[in-house]
Amino acid sequence: MPRFQLFLYITIFVLLLNSGHTLCRTKSIRAKISKAKHRQSNVTETHVSEQQFMQWVKFVGSLNHSVFRSAKNKLFPSYTITVDKNPAAGDFTTIQGAIDSLPSVNLVRVVIKVHAGVYTEKVNIPPLKSFITIEGSGADETIVQWGDTAQTPGPRGQPMGTFTSATFAVNSPYFITKNITFKNTTPVPPPGAAGKQAVAFRISADTATFLGCKFLGAQDTLYDHLGRHYYKDCYIEGSVDFIFGNGLSLFEGCHVHAVATLTGAVTAQGRASILDDTGFSFVNCKVTGSGALYLGRAWGPFSRVVFAYTYMDNIIIPKGWYNWGDPARETTVFYGQYKCMGPGASFAGRVSWSRELTDEEAKPFISLSFIDGSEWIKL
Repeated sequence: MPRFQLFLYITIFVLLLNSGHTLCRTKSIRAKISKAKHRQSNVTETHVSEQQFMQWVKFVGSLNHSVFRSAKNKLFPSYTITVDKNPAAGDFTTIQGAIDSLPSVNLVRVVIKVHAGVYTEKVNIPPLKSFITIEGSGADETIVQWGDTAQTPGPRGQPMGTFTSATFAVNSPYFITKNITFKNTTPVPPPGAAGKQAVAFRISADTATFLGCKFLGAQDTLYDHLGRHYYKDCYIEGSVDFIFGNGLSLFEGCHVHAVATLTGAVTAQGRASILDDTGFSFVNCKVTGSGALYLGRAWGPFSRVVFAYTYMDNIIIPKGWYNWGDPARETTVFYGQYKCMGPGASFAGRVSWSRELTDEEAKPFISLSFIDGSEWIKL
């Protein structure tokens, strides 16, 4: 959807809502009500607020979330390349070598089969090499690893930063990967350590699919930077903010495992504007591990995260969510929970600015339509 069209829809919607009283999302956006115009009763105010919130949910659910134009994926491979550590058993001995062999502008589906082994290399797929599939021999058999951090010196001697620290970086659309592990070998940093962000995988493009993959690291393991993404049956491990970025992503059937020594956080979703149609949704997942864990921290002032049908171990901090030290974000973030289970799933202790969703409220977040998946996902 073009940005100006989205802005127009939101403007019309806001004008519609403001035609009566000021609107607010229950437990999140607190309207400033004039003393001269108090509601006659709390019951009436709550009812109106609920109606207004549902108007917003239905509006969001009706949007086409396309960050780019409608997806037109190419699913059938034109040819296959093999990678093996033994030169006699494959076309290339490194994954980067296989990628470099493709045309600068790739317009056909290419499958790169990576045979079992530990590949110690830093991999980057440039923006114009689209339609690449990376297929391992099993997540426990095929491993890609490197050990950069945000403070690792770059080519000019300056710290490379979090973005460039990724072991494996994808900058092109229609990427698919299956049955492989992406690892940043940097150990879990001590609490408060600076410059230890260490990305295992960064996705900076639209329409990417991850099936049966593992992402291993500590701080900032999976950089879900931008675009629409689908993670199915994946294992994601880290300590602090280990799933972060500003993508529009659905995690289905994934195992999220914390290796925090003290306090950690699963997500740091970076939605920065009301115009950003982004967010993370976890459906039928499980959260386990060590330390005391927040479900998310409000990296972006409009951060949006939902957990549905998810098992939560007793490592979850009862408050659930952290405002990143900025109380103003409590009025703009959207943090929801729906039919979760386990000792850490109780909503009783959650912060007042998060929400326990109803069936209707949860509906836009729990299916492939959240990421327009019917346009580009064919499993």
